[in-house]
Amino acid sequence: MSTYSLEHVKFLKKIKLRKCLIYITQLSIIVFLFLIWELLAKLNIINTFLFSSPSSIISTLKVLISANNLVSHILVTLYEILISCLLSFGIGFLIATILWANDFLAKVFDPYLTILNSLPKVALGPLIIIWVGASTNSIIVMSLMISLFITIINLYTFFSNTNQSYITLLKSMKATKKDIYTKVILQANLKNIINTIKVNVSMNLIGVIMGELLVSKAGLGYLIMYGSQVFNINLVITSVVILAVISSILYYIINFFEKKYEEK
Repeated sequence: MSTYSLEHVKFLKKIKLRKCLIYITQLSIIVFLFLIWELLAKLNIINTFLFSSPSSIISTLKVLISANNLVSHILVTLYEILISCLLSFGIGFLIATILWANDFLAKVFDPYLTILNSLPKVALGPLIIIWVGASTNSIIVMSLMISLFITIINLYTFFSNTNQSYITLLKSMKATKKDIYTKVILQANLKNIINTIKVNVSMNLIGVIMGELLVSKAGLGYLIMYGSQVFNINLVITSVVILAVISSILYYIINFFEKKYEEK
């Protein structure tokens, strides 16, 4: 026997229906855009040499799969994204915690973080290659430079803007800095931390691809660079579409854990 009232059951069904409609609409928009793209290509309204087409992308995917190249390139890029995400979030979280705990250091380093975050990282690409070497390390360092500072800034801002009433209450109870951090700062900012991870993943993906464009022998960024060098636009756009799919999958994975947290 259901413990919910009839009205509540109807309300839950309405919410589920709305979610389904959102997902269907999102998928329909993508399908519609691809159909329009294919139609424009078939009618020769757009130049397929410059803009490719969905059918050309499918053909390119078949070639990559038959050559046993696609999976290896995707795995290389995913590995670099994973390492970059773990490092940038871990280091960013640690530094943001230190800055929150020490107001003096926060005020000292505040302008430096802003300046470093605004630097054009791509311009430093050749220097990174010289310093680290033309290897995967250069790609990870490039990704770190793009994502690390924004991660620190976001997390520190969230920590600093935590409701002061809770902190004041714990201080009145003689709570230590550690107690305030674990019982208030972290607990109050779990959702913000998850949102920071979302931003962190997207920034790391951008950083990895930029790094692969500069120095790589494998990966989706390498395919984009190689395709542009030999004027194979189909390969370039196919790689971009695969990146969009990977980005979407990563987004929904994080979104899944976020919903699990909200349900608790």
